[in-house]
Amino acid sequence: MMKQDYVYILSSYSRVLYIGVTSDLDRRVSEHKQKSMAGFTSRYNIDRLVYVEMFGEIFDALAREKQLKKWSRVKKEKLIECMNPQWNDLSTTS
Repeated sequence: MMKQDYVYILSSYSRVLYIGVTSDLDRRVSEHKQKSMAGFTSRYNIDRLVYVEMFGEIFDALAREKQLKKWSRVKKEKLIECMNPQWNDLSTTS
């Protein structure tokens, strides 16, 4: 089985965004939902998975994360809305 890496975007209900990279999406989203680590996402209740991309190589995922973080807010919102127009929580972790 090939290892997958993910770039993901989380949102709060008020649509504050967070972009991250992980090799275990379910675990990482669960950590955000449980607020198990102090920081930006727990402080702003950012725990809804609204966008995700898969990569075969971590280097590609990291490059994409860096690219997305440089984008304007409007461009990020359009990207999310192409895949998830209602901004639903896409996670399998509740």
